[in-house]
Amino acid sequence: MTRTHLIGLLLGTEDDWPSAFEQYLRRLGPRIDYHGETHEVATERVTIEPFDLRQPVRHALVIDRLAYWYDHPREWLKKIALVDRAYLLNNPFTFQAMEKHAGYCAAIRLGFEVPETWLLPHKVPPENERFAPTAARYNRAFDLAAVGERVGYPMYMKPFHGGGWVNVYRIGDPEELREAYDASGRELMHVQAGVEGYDVFTRGLAIGPQTMVTHYDPTKPLHLRYQVDHGFLTPELGQEIVTFGMSVGAFFRWEFNSFEVIVRDGRTYPIDFANATPDMALISLHYYFPWAVMALARWSLYCVVTGRAMRLDTEIARWYAVADDPSKSWEEKLAAYRGLVDDYYEADRFAEFCDQHLASADDCMRDYVASAEFDAHLVATVQRAFPPHEHEQFVAHYRGLLAAWANDQRAAAGEP
Repeated sequence: MTRTHLIGLLLGTEDDWPSAFEQYLRRLGPRIDYHGETHEVATERVTIEPFDLRQPVRHALVIDRLAYWYDHPREWLKKIALVDRAYLLNNPFTFQAMEKHAGYCAAIRLGFEVPETWLLPHKVPPENERFAPTAARYNRAFDLAAVGERVGYPMYMKPFHGGGWVNVYRIGDPEELREAYDASGRELMHVQAGVEGYDVFTRGLAIGPQTMVTHYDPTKPLHLRYQVDHGFLTPELGQEIVTFGMSVGAFFRWEFNSFEVIVRDGRTYPIDFANATPDMALISLHYYFPWAVMALARWSLYCVVTGRAMRLDTEIARWYAVADDPSKSWEEKLAAYRGLVDDYYEADRFAEFCDQHLASADDCMRDYVASAEFDAHLVATVQRAFPPHEHEQFVAHYRGLLAAWANDQRAAAGEP
C-alpha cells in the first residue's frame, strides 16, 4: 500500500528557501518503506480563503511562516491542529500566548542566566474607555530613571513580543532611556541589561532535534552576520547553548525556532529565544543554508512518515521538577533538561530513521548545491535582494560560500 503525505507551506513574501525546499525534496524523491507501507511526499503552497470549521484538511503537516502576524491563517492552524490533528512544527497556541516575555520568564524559572530584564507599562495607554478610571485607582506612578539604574547601562529596549530586531534601541544613559520610552507609544517594551564586552555572540537554529549554533555578528549587514567559523566555542559551552536552544523548543513545543546566546567570561547569557519564524534566507544563512533546508526536510519527513502526533500539551511540571530539585547541580540540571529534550523529540528513533531511510540526504544536497538548478535559484535570489550593479559581485560571493560548504562536507565524509 502506498500513502502520499502532503506538506503545506504557509508563506508570506519569501521564496528562496521554499523553492529550495521543494526542489530538494523532488531530488530526494523519498519513497520510504516503513512498517509495511510505502510513503511518498508532496508539497503545496497554502492559499488563504474562507474555511468551514468542519472541512477536513488535506495536509499531513504544515510549515507556518505567516501566522505570527496574520490572524486568519493563525486561526486555520488552530483549527487543523484541534479538529484534524494535522502536524504543525510550532504550536500555534503557545506561539500566540508565549512570546518573548514568556520565554524570558520560563528561562529564568529553569535557571538560565537571562540578563536583568524589566517590563514597562505602555507609554501611551490602550484605547479603552475603562483605562482612565482603572489607571486612576491602580496604576502607580514610577520613576523611569530609577528603573534605569536598577537595570544598568548600557541596556536595550525592545518590544515584549519580539519582532525581528524592529524597534530595538541601545540605551546608554537616562536621557536616551527617556527618549526611547517616549517614542515607544502603545508598544509594550522590555528594558534589558546589555551584555557587552562579550567573547562571542551566538545564534542557533533548531529544527526538531537538530541544532546549528553559529558565530553571529549583529553589528554587520544582514548578509555578513553569520560567520563561517567552526571552533569558536569550547565543547562545554557548545553543549550548554545547544541544550538551552533545544529546551526552549521542547518546553513551548516550537520545533522550528532560533535563539541568541551571548558568552562572556565563560558564562552564557540567553538574550533572544522566541523566534518561531526563524531566519531561513539564503542571503543571510549562505554557508549554513543547505544544512537548514536539509534539516527541515528530514524532520518533516520523519513526522509524516512515522505518524508522529503533535503534542499540544506542554507538560511544564516535568521541567519544573528538575529546576526545583535542590540536590541537582547546574550541570546535572542541564543533563536532565537534555533528557527531556531527547524524550520529546524521540532523538534516538529520529536518528535511526535518518540512518535507515534518509541515508542519501547529504549526498543529495551536495549534488543539488552543485547543480545548474540551484545556481539559477541562487542567481535569481541575489538579483531580487541587491541592486543591479552588485549582482555580479554577490553571485560570486555566494557561489564561493556554497562551494566551501560542499568541499567541507566532502572532507568530513572522507572524500577527495
